[in-house]
Amino acid sequence: MIWRINKLFKGILTIIIISIIIIIATTIYFTITYPLSYKKSINIYSEKYNVDPYLVAAIINVESNYDKDAISPKSARGLMQISSTTGYWAAEALKIEDFDLDLLFDPEINIMVGTWYLDVLSKEFDNNLQLILAAYNGGSGNVKKWLTNNEYCEDGAYLKKIPFKETEQYVEKVLKNVKVYKTLYKDELDKPAIHEENNFLAVVHNLRKVIKSLVVNK
Repeated sequence: MIWRINKLFKGILTIIIISIIIIIATTIYFTITYPLSYKKSINIYSEKYNVDPYLVAAIINVESNYDKDAISPKSARGLMQISSTTGYWAAEALKIEDFDLDLLFDPEINIMVGTWYLDVLSKEFDNNLQLILAAYNGGSGNVKKWLTNNEYCEDGAYLKKIPFKETEQYVEKVLKNVKVYKTLYKDELDKPAIHEENNFLAVVHNLRKVIKSLVVNK
């Protein structure tokens, strides 16, 4: 009898331990794959420029995975991967004093510029999210050309095909991320935020940089 009780207890304990491990692993996976940081700036500038905060959060994840120091092969900078052209344009429009491109590594400046640019694109493309995202990645000039080409667009409002594969994948990825963020962080971006940077995420990025540096210098 005692042997059966011990066996049952061990079985229950094993299930509990495995469940805890799965929960922790799942939490770490989603925290790293779909992180959320800089909520205060996202809230402030999303409200100021009338942009969906979950869209901003999703774009930051797709663009830089919340690495404020990210820089692309084309020298786009920071969280929302702002190009130098957009940076200078925004600096003039927003009257950012003493602007230089390194300011785009400042999370608040980067998010301000990125949400402002999304607002510009939103007005340009009549709030059509597909076109806004295509323009954010592939350039508004290209999107305008595609809209007048019957091969890519039949109604002048929706792209049935995006000729740039990277842009096509980008649009799909951001739209997927928006859905995930609205599920994972339901109502969280609708509340006032006190803290800015996610400390756990900052540690993850710093660890990645150290590992990358060791590999490069090996």
